[in-house]
Amino acid sequence: MVSRKSVITFGMVAIPISMYTATQDNDIHFNQLHKEDNSRIRYKKICAHCGKEVTADDIVKGFAYDKDRYVVVTDEEIEKIKTEKDKSIQILHFAQLNQISPVYYDKTYDAAPEAGGEKAFELLRSALMAEQKVAIGKTVMGTKDTLMAIIPREDGILVSTMFYASDVKALPKQYAQPEISQQEFDMAKLLIRSMDTPFAPANYKDEYQERLRALIEAKISGKEVTAPAPESAGKVIDLMEALKASVEKANREKETA
Repeated sequence: MVSRKSVITFGMVAIPISMYTATQDNDIHFNQLHKEDNSRIRYKKICAHCGKEVTADDIVKGFAYDKDRYVVVTDEEIEKIKTEKDKSIQILHFAQLNQISPVYYDKTYDAAPEAGGEKAFELLRSALMAEQKVAIGKTVMGTKDTLMAIIPREDGILVSTMFYASDVKALPKQYAQPEISQQEFDMAKLLIRSMDTPFAPANYKDEYQERLRALIEAKISGKEVTAPAPESAGKVIDLMEALKASVEKANREKETA
């Protein structure tokens, strides 16, 4: 498992950590094929000046400072300008988890202490849990000053990279908020309570990917692909009636479960 080493710093405390990607891609991926003979489509990297195909070893980073004029910058030079402070995750302040909109989270990593950092790591984790807080920090990843949230769990710490406010788009369209009656509001709350169960990640699965795998297996074995029978969906005529029916359905499903 590939890891990224860093150091969490707050005050005079430094905690050496390793960060591991916390998620994985289980989706089915398709290759692009030539329609005539089902051969793979390949993409070549071609030099726009000489027309030659180039390999990864022939490619360098360049910044366009004028039309068709570039300055070349190497990875070594990029690393050279990083300070020790840039290489660590500096905790800037602490905040409540529910104060942060989910739209600001990007990639999530599992953090584990390196040798010698176990006690300080556990102290940070347990103190954050006790205070019900997350730490907001910054570090340089690649060529970007990256905002991060350090989130405690019962069994460790998650580190999530975050978007800046300037990265998040404004809501494209506002809507006129209609008036809601107290009866409708109470019924909506009742529906929420009737469907309230603890979040258990293992209970959810990608059902469409399962159907996609079944489609591929059917195609491999030469079977005909058939569409599932359409589900009958009744029209929602009255909001209150729809809410009542939904509450009754949720209660029946709870009793069955």
